[in-house]
Parts: sequence; C-alpha cells; structure tokens
Amino acid sequence: MTDNPEQIKTIFNRIAPVYNQMNDWLSFGQHRIWKQMAVKWSKVGPGNTCLDLCCGSGDIALLLAKQAGPTGSVFGVDFSPAQLAVAARRDRPFLTPSSPITWVEADALDLPFPDNYFDCATMGYGLRNVTDIPRSLHQLHRVLKPGATAAILDFHRPSNSLMRSFQQFYLDTLVVPVAQQFGMTQEYAYINPSLEKFPIGQQQVAIARQAGFTAATHYPIAGAMMGVLVLVS
Repeated sequence: MTDNPEQIKTIFNRIAPVYNQMNDWLSFGQHRIWKQMAVKWSKVGPGNTCLDLCCGSGDIALLLAKQAGPTGSVFGVDFSPAQLAVAARRDRPFLTPSSPITWVEADALDLPFPDNYFDCATMGYGLRNVTDIPRSLHQLHRVLKPGATAAILDFHRPSNSLMRSFQQFYLDTLVVPVAQQFGMTQEYAYINPSLEKFPIGQQQVAIARQAGFTAATHYPIAGAMMGVLVLVS
C-alpha cells in the first residue's frame, strides 16, 4: 500500500463507480450487516449530530441518517470527490424521516470541524487507508463531544492460523478475479499489503488510548477477519 495520499485518493476515485457492487460481491452482501453493527455500536440516537469519516459511497452515513431522524444531522466526510459524488446521488429521502446529510470533501488527518462537535461517529474501511493512524484518531477524538462513542469497522488479521490462511485464500482467489472482471486489478491489489501493515485489534486499542480516548474495545467479527473498534471520547 502506498503511503502517498494522492495515490490513495486516485485509487478510490477510480473504484468509485463500481465500489458498491464490488463490496456486495466480495463480501457476499455481509458488509451491509457489518456496517449496521458499527452504526449500532456508535450509539447514534434521535437528534444526534453524526460524523461518518471516510464515508466512501455513503452506506454508513445513510444508516446514521435513519437513526438520527429529522432533528439530527449527518456529515459524510471523504477525500475522494468521485466517492462523494456517488454518495450524493444515493442521498434521497427515505420512507421514514431522516437527517439531512452534508457531504464534505476533507482529509481525515485535518478535519474542518470545531472541537467537541459530534455526538457520535463511524468509519468504515478508512482507518487502514489513512497515512497516519495516530493522527487520524487524535482528530476524531478532538471533534467528538466528551463521552461520545465512535465505531470503526475494518479488516483484521486473525490470530488463528487457519482463519489467516482462509483470509489469504479469499484475497487471492476471490478478490483478484472479481477485480479483474471490473478492470480494477491494480486498484484492489492494495488490500493485502495494507492489511499486512494494519495494526491488529489490541494495537488499535493502544493507539486510541494514546490519542485521548477514555475507553477502547476491539470486537473481532466474521471469524476475526473483520473487526469493529469502539471508542469513547
């Protein structure tokens, strides 16, 4: 995985048109359940001001909007204008009253919000892709109100050798062929190296504590091939 933020942005701009379909194919639709879990762990409630960091095409932001209701507000933040354009096209009124969503092009390492602004936050598959994880968590802590909860969903490296082998098999035999079908082989080749460098659960907990969070718990899901880091500001 490159450490150049412009190269990372280029990757996500290129995959934006097929991002949702790829997620469905690669997770057999399970990513939608995992995102719902993250939203629940964020403790979002009616009237909340919510942040969805590294929002991509907007899946989690749209779920937050349903939970925060018409008296709440949601800010979906991403550094990829192509992803935000897809998210904005999907942002349509729900059958149930939902919060308005503001789509913001910004860097997770330098958030354009005041201190103590948000009641809750989420991040889906973003922490692994930032170039400075401690700084991104420090920024997240800064913009959350005291006692607010954040839930961060991402890949995880299982400690169990069998599950680790299965994850590698999954990446090699499913991700690569599907990416090839979409003409995105190079763009999706970043997943494996980024996962190798990504801190495991307890390392994430330690980094979050250093960033100022008063509580941090990592919950392995999907056989520990995924995880949700739950933080209290």
